[in-house]
Amino acid sequence: MDYDKNLMFQALILMFEGATAWDRIALQAPGLARVFFFRLLPMMVITAALEGLGLARWGKWQPEFRHYRFFTNDQIVTYEVAQSLLNLVMILLCSWLVQVMGRTFHGRDTYTYGRSFTAVVCSLGAMFLLRLLDPLPVMNPYISWALGIVLSIWILYDGLPRLLLPDPTHAFGLYLSCAFVLVLATGSVRAFTALYLQGNVGFSHSFIGHTIIELIGH
Repeated sequence: MDYDKNLMFQALILMFEGATAWDRIALQAPGLARVFFFRLLPMMVITAALEGLGLARWGKWQPEFRHYRFFTNDQIVTYEVAQSLLNLVMILLCSWLVQVMGRTFHGRDTYTYGRSFTAVVCSLGAMFLLRLLDPLPVMNPYISWALGIVLSIWILYDGLPRLLLPDPTHAFGLYLSCAFVLVLATGSVRAFTALYLQGNVGFSHSFIGHTIIELIGH
């Protein structure tokens, strides 16, 4: 199956086919630009758009205040743009850390940034897939993240050795280190965004929020 023709189903394919699906990805060796534009960007746009529609139509349940919060269009756009930028920076940083850790465990030419980026993006596809639950007004943001990151770490187990080709004696240590980085990084982003959705952070009144609104206005 061709890599680019299964974008919406790639996470499901990796869940159920595992090693076979990763072998196809490694064989096709998609470049960094191809993974970004045909894999990561569509996932980010689709999840942001659907979550934005859910916030506009149903709002979000805030357990601490025991009511549904409804968002204005400006608040939704600001939040989704900021969340997408945070996720992008997080993925770029995680990819670099995976590359660095790989070379620390055992220096090899296979520890390139492009291969690390592919491993991170394809593994986190499950987390983005579970984010399709976020438009539901009663869905707790931490639950969708927890389910998604568990699946992502599971998927990473088969993908990391096939893309980075670590020495067998260092493979499991590298996997645990990379898994820890992904959990910590994605959890930090999710905590920040969840605090906003649950009414604990007024993002629209922050410097970043004002900057995004001004950019959109121009």
